[in-house]
Amino acid sequence: MTQQRTALITGGMGGLGTTIARLLHNEGHTVLVTHTPNHQHVDTWLAQQKSEGYTFTAYATDVADDTLCQAMADKLHADGHHVDILINNAGITRDGTFRKMSKLNWDAVLRTNLDSLYNMTKPLIDSMLERGWGRIVNISSVNASKGQFGQTNYSASKAGIHGFTKSLAQEVARKGITVNTVSPGYLATEMVTSVPENVMEQIVAGIPVGRLGKPEEVAALIAFIVSDAGAFMTGSNVAINGGQHMY
Repeated sequence: MTQQRTALITGGMGGLGTTIARLLHNEGHTVLVTHTPNHQHVDTWLAQQKSEGYTFTAYATDVADDTLCQAMADKLHADGHHVDILINNAGITRDGTFRKMSKLNWDAVLRTNLDSLYNMTKPLIDSMLERGWGRIVNISSVNASKGQFGQTNYSASKAGIHGFTKSLAQEVARKGITVNTVSPGYLATEMVTSVPENVMEQIVAGIPVGRLGKPEEVAALIAFIVSDAGAFMTGSNVAINGGQHMY
């Protein structure tokens, strides 16, 4: 049986983030989530989750800002939490062809999707090393390996994630910490399912299993990776995309 740990999920109030948070809660872990500063619906979200049997603690931060991430880490440590499991899940898109892409949109995506791994992991990893146990899972994307029209910024940021994973995994493996990448394909989240019907048909047509993935399927994979049973798995990039891209 996996020992009860404390998990922190960035972007934990989103579609995939919430599903991961719920499953880790079901596994008996204490679950913390991050949200953007000045988020208007945090209390409502927490209350809704609690009414359904899930008690989470939420912390505000901008994952693209290293100073704010350090301050958030200081606060959760002051609250008595020591993060054992870090899920770097927060991410954004600012799509557009490269010729029309502004530097602002390039920087926003790289800072939120890639710089955030440094910003969130740096202030938390020392306590994992001190305790001799830790799990870090970085959420990438199918488009990191196959590319996607109009997503040079997003694909570049998500491809960089696995380079981070492989290098950090080598540095901390002997200290009881594993670092892995999970690369989902298109999932049945609100963001994806809200696209026009003709676009959705094109997406599904490109997935050999003939459907979108379920956030629960990705969360179940993550639950294994962060368990005691996943201790021999590190530096991996696990694709879960319905066969859309095989490598």
